[in-house]
Amino acid sequence: MTRLELFYDLIFVFAFLNVTGLVSRHLDPFGLLAGAVVLALLWWCWTGFVALGNAVRADHGILPLIGFATMAAVFVLALSMPQAFVDRPGDLSGPVVFAACYLVVRALTVGSLWYVFSATDQPRRRLWLLTLPAVVAAGLIGLAAFTPLWLDDGQLAARVRLGLWLTALVVEYGAGILLPYTAWSVVSAGHFAERHGLIVLIALGESVLGLGLGPGRFADLTLNVPVIIAGVLGIGLISALWWLHFDTLALAIEQAMHGTRDRVRIPLARDVYTYLHLAIIIGIMFTALGLKVVLEVVAAPGDHRSSGAVTTLYGGVVLFLLAGVAATLRTFHRVRRSTLVAVALIAGLAVVAVRMPVLVALGLLVAACLALALVQRLTGVTERNRIRELALHEEEASEAEISRWRGGHL
Repeated sequence: MTRLELFYDLIFVFAFLNVTGLVSRHLDPFGLLAGAVVLALLWWCWTGFVALGNAVRADHGILPLIGFATMAAVFVLALSMPQAFVDRPGDLSGPVVFAACYLVVRALTVGSLWYVFSATDQPRRRLWLLTLPAVVAAGLIGLAAFTPLWLDDGQLAARVRLGLWLTALVVEYGAGILLPYTAWSVVSAGHFAERHGLIVLIALGESVLGLGLGPGRFADLTLNVPVIIAGVLGIGLISALWWLHFDTLALAIEQAMHGTRDRVRIPLARDVYTYLHLAIIIGIMFTALGLKVVLEVVAAPGDHRSSGAVTTLYGGVVLFLLAGVAATLRTFHRVRRSTLVAVALIAGLAVVAVRMPVLVALGLLVAACLALALVQRLTGVTERNRIRELALHEEEASEAEISRWRGGHL
C-alpha cells in the first residue's frame, strides 16, 4: 500500500464522521436508509480507487494528481452531506453539489482505469463493461439532483431523490456481476486485503471520534459519572468488534485469497471485500451512531432512555456480526455457530433493552460481545493458532526478503 492511498483514506475519517452527524439529527427509518445510501455511495468512490491502486502503483506517473483531485471531490462531497437531500435557502443546491462531486469521482476513477487497461491487450468491449454501468448511474444521479425542478413538494422530492439514488446503486453494484468478464483482476491479494482492513480500522476509529464528540465538542463536553461509564463501555464495545474481526477472521480470509488464483479470485474478492465489507462498514457506522446518541442521552438531565439509540446500536452490531458470518460462509463454506448464537441473543436482548436506561442497554451489549470474543478465543484453538502462525511466518519472511534486498542495493 502506498502513502498516497493512506492519505486518500484519511478523507474518509471526515466523511464517515459527517454521515453519523447527518443521521443523528433524524434518527428514524428514512434517516437511517438515507445514511446507508450515502455510505454505499462513499464506498463505491473508495473501492474504485482501491481497484486502481491494485492494478498499478498509485504514487507513480500522473496517478498522484488523479488521487489529489479525487480527494478534493470526496471532501466536498462530505461537506455537502448535511444538505444532500434537502436544499438550504441561501446556499448552493446541496443535492446538486453532492451529485456533481460523486460524478467527478466516478469519472476520474473510470477514466484512470481506461488509461491503465487500454495499455494492455484487452478488447475494448471489456473496458466498456466497466464503463457503461457508471454512465447509467451518472444519469440517474444527475436526474436525482434536479428533482425539485419538476416536483414542488419538498418532502416528496427528497423521497424521489432517494429512490433514484437507490436505483443508481443497484446499477453500480449489479455491475459487479460482470467483473469476471472485464479487464479487471486482483493483481495483489495482499494489497486488496490490507486496504480493506485499513478502512475497517478507520471506521472503528470514527466510532471513537463519534463517541467522544457525542455530548459536546471539547470544552463543552459534559463530564459526569454516566458519561465516563458510557465512554468506557463504548471503548469496550469497539475493542470487542476489533477483536471479532481482526483476531482471525480477516487473517483467514486474506490467506484464502492468496490461495485462490486466476478468475476464481475475482468473484471471491467482489463478494467478500467489495460487497460484504460494505455491510461491515455500515454495521460499524450504525454502532458509532448509536454510541454517539447514547452519550448525548446520558449527558443530558432527565430520563436516560432512548429506544432509537438502543435499536440503532444493537442493529449495527447485529449487522456487523452477520456480515462476518456471511464472509466466512462465502470464503470457507461454513459458519461459526457461536456467532449465530450471539446474534440471536443480541436480537432477543434488544427487545427488552429498548425499555431500559441506555447505559444498562449498552452494558448488556458490551457483555454479550465480550463473551462472544472470549468463546471464540477459547474454542477452535488449533485452527486459530494455525492461522496466526501462518500470518507471523509470512511477516517474518517478508521482512527477511526486504532486509536482504536492502542489504544488496542500499
